[in-house]
Amino acid sequence: MISKIYHKHFTHPIFFFITLVFLLESFTTTTALFGSLTQPPTSLGHRTGKCTKQERQALLHFKSYIHYDPYGFLDTWTPEEKEKAATSDCCYWSGVTCNKHSRVTSLDLYSGNLEGKLSPLLLNLSHLNYLDISSNSFNGTIPMFIGSMTQLRYLNLGWNHFSGTIPSELGNLTNLQELSLDFLSSCTVENLDWLSHLSHLDKLFMSGTSLGKVDHWVNVILSLKKLSALYLNGCDLSLVVHPYVNSSFSSSIVTLSLQENNLNSSMYHWLLPLTSNALVELDLSRNMLDGIPKYLGNLCGLTSLYFYSNLMPVKLPDFLRNLSGCTSVTLQHLDATSSQFTGSVSDDIQNFSSLQDLYLYNNQLDGTISEKVWQLPKLQTLYASSNLLKGVISENIEKSNILYVYLSNNSLEGVPLEANMSNISNIEDIDLSSCKLGPRFPKWIQTMKNLSRINLAKTRISDNIPEDFWKSWPARLRYLNISFNNITGIVTDMLSNFDPVVSSTIDLSSNNFYGHILNVPFSLEVLDLSKNNLSGQIFFLCQIFDGPLTFLDLSHNSFTGLIPDCLWHFTELKVLSLGYNNLSGRLPTSIKFLINLEVLYLYNNSFSGNVTPRFPRVSPVGPVGDYRDVVGNNIVKPQYINAQRKHKDKYNSTIYCNIQMYHK
Repeated sequence: MISKIYHKHFTHPIFFFITLVFLLESFTTTTALFGSLTQPPTSLGHRTGKCTKQERQALLHFKSYIHYDPYGFLDTWTPEEKEKAATSDCCYWSGVTCNKHSRVTSLDLYSGNLEGKLSPLLLNLSHLNYLDISSNSFNGTIPMFIGSMTQLRYLNLGWNHFSGTIPSELGNLTNLQELSLDFLSSCTVENLDWLSHLSHLDKLFMSGTSLGKVDHWVNVILSLKKLSALYLNGCDLSLVVHPYVNSSFSSSIVTLSLQENNLNSSMYHWLLPLTSNALVELDLSRNMLDGIPKYLGNLCGLTSLYFYSNLMPVKLPDFLRNLSGCTSVTLQHLDATSSQFTGSVSDDIQNFSSLQDLYLYNNQLDGTISEKVWQLPKLQTLYASSNLLKGVISENIEKSNILYVYLSNNSLEGVPLEANMSNISNIEDIDLSSCKLGPRFPKWIQTMKNLSRINLAKTRISDNIPEDFWKSWPARLRYLNISFNNITGIVTDMLSNFDPVVSSTIDLSSNNFYGHILNVPFSLEVLDLSKNNLSGQIFFLCQIFDGPLTFLDLSHNSFTGLIPDCLWHFTELKVLSLGYNNLSGRLPTSIKFLINLEVLYLYNNSFSGNVTPRFPRVSPVGPVGDYRDVVGNNIVKPQYINAQRKHKDKYNSTIYCNIQMYHK
């Protein structure tokens, strides 16, 4: 599958888990951006003798061509005569692998931060079959002598600073199974005819290397009978005048990625010969496509189609109909995120019986969601947030097997009857924020016993929260956001619902909760109780002793008493907002442990004494008037600075705060 690294939809843990699973499934395509993931061979357990003198000298000569090694990647590469050398056996040097006869077979210098040129004595490594120098700063032209290393089966030169023409001598490497020339942006490619000699080539990576002047490149690719993976992202393919002439060759490609080539729909005439029933994954993302041809609906092996970030208008019903051949039976993952899709999620979706993940986030969908969506037998993820979808949330949701529902930032409204939702138990993650669910509190949420994430922020709820809400999901929740509503009630217990191991997020801000907070989860990352009517002391903070608490906002309530002296747990805290309460007394000495603090907000309380700690991450702007007048406290005669910083919180909003503190 194609990597989803461009997406930043959520920051909560469960979404990271979903994305991680998705990424693990899609590891192959990640190589389009970061080079091949093929692992180098490992040394055998038993070897005879040391590496040969000739090979050791060849490696030392290679090192002499490196003029910048800031992290000492090659520090173990030492001459035999040095007394303090850790070993003179080059088989133990970093990045070097030998076979059982102590001959060097692999040189893996990936991401070594090395700068220099390639030594011609690499030719003396006569058994070398694996060479990876990617993600370094090698410069100059790619030397023609590499074409004489005919024993190579794997070659990765990508992500370097080479210049000049990519040498056609690479066509002599007839044993190559994998070749990566990714992101050689300063290199030119006049033709690819030399590729046709690589009859054993299985994977080819050339993303980020311009092929804009290469005619008939499609024909060259078709001549590679064993090629299963082709990554040509960002290769200026739209500039090619004659990409293809008629050919009798058929394609063996299983994974094809053509992202970010500024392609329009005229490309489909040369895409056709590159497709066959062998094709499993196709990525056409980040182009200028206004739809897809019907022949893509007849690819009976296609399981993953990526069409995200295309910038031309596309009607979703037409798009689905063009996929309605045997592709609709096999397709499992469809990603059309951040494109220009319009219309409804139509009844055509019912044909996609194998569909597991449907990503339609951030489009212009302005119709309704078909009832047929909820009847798809294998659908696990529906991500249609940030559109203009209308209508009600279907009662048929109870009939689905779906696990993750993201419908936020739409014009959906209404809540299903509780009687129709009583059997829901499988949904783990639901985001209906900014939909019109109110005014009644959706009690059917409590029937979803497997929930780990709930987002009902800005849903126009104006109701009393059920008391048993706080005990609905024993030890399962990791994320709860019901902020910006008009919910009233007492927060009876925040311990029962939340996972005690995984760091959690709780946002109850901008409601009408009242009473005392007695318990909070032990492991928290975000706690926002601001803008409520909560009262009592805040000793519950001492219960948070596990997890990387980064955001704590208790402002605009009626909390009283001291700040408890247990802040040493909060070494990762970046935002501490306690303003507009009735807190008093001296600031605790443990405040000095807030070494990563960026925002400190203490306005309108009754604190006294001096603020003595320094906060190294707060950048002073300059002195201003009397401190007591600025913050509405009784802190006496401090030296201080007043700085204004901008902080991005977990919900992508912007907070501007004044920071007042003692500064020696």
